[in-house]
Amino acid sequence: MRRITSTIDKQKHFPVDIKCQKTAPLLCIVGFSGAGKTTVTVGLVGALKQRGLRVGTIKHDVHGFEMDRPGKDSWRHKQAGASATIISSPAQIGMVMDVDHDHHPLELVPLLGEMDIVLVEGFKRADLPKIEVFRSENEKPPACQNDRGLLAVVSDAKLGWSVPRYAANDFEGLAEFIVAHFGLNSLTIRRCAQSACG
Repeated sequence: MRRITSTIDKQKHFPVDIKCQKTAPLLCIVGFSGAGKTTVTVGLVGALKQRGLRVGTIKHDVHGFEMDRPGKDSWRHKQAGASATIISSPAQIGMVMDVDHDHHPLELVPLLGEMDIVLVEGFKRADLPKIEVFRSENEKPPACQNDRGLLAVVSDAKLGWSVPRYAANDFEGLAEFIVAHFGLNSLTIRRCAQSACG
């Protein structure tokens, strides 16, 4: 699990001053189907959580989805014509709501509450910072190799890209890179929360 790097100018890629930032930075985990985006996202959630950060996630599904199970009460509410349905328990909440367009991640962040960082799986065409997960055996071209927002690539293949490269299972190394790039650490977050930033 070693970090594989190449030269990069961090300042040209979305410099962020977290000290008084009011919304969490967004980071898209992108790549074509089968590249391993979900594996990387899940691994990063764990690695960032271990560093004391509150991590939100957004998953983009261009094909549509069904969160509820047929026959359940909340499913019946929605099937009866409710435009929005919330299910609430002492441990968690969930919401299904009709929308009139495919929402940009920035439109969705307010729904997450107070997070330190939001990982967005998908949205490869969004003008946001991103990390590409690339598998040459997928026989698909890179999705974002020349994207100005590309910060790093996750791949076990030797690539000549101008951004740092991390092994597919190097979640710790990638988390360290993300924390450094966005200036995230528990002390900075706590200082901001306790200061006049909010």
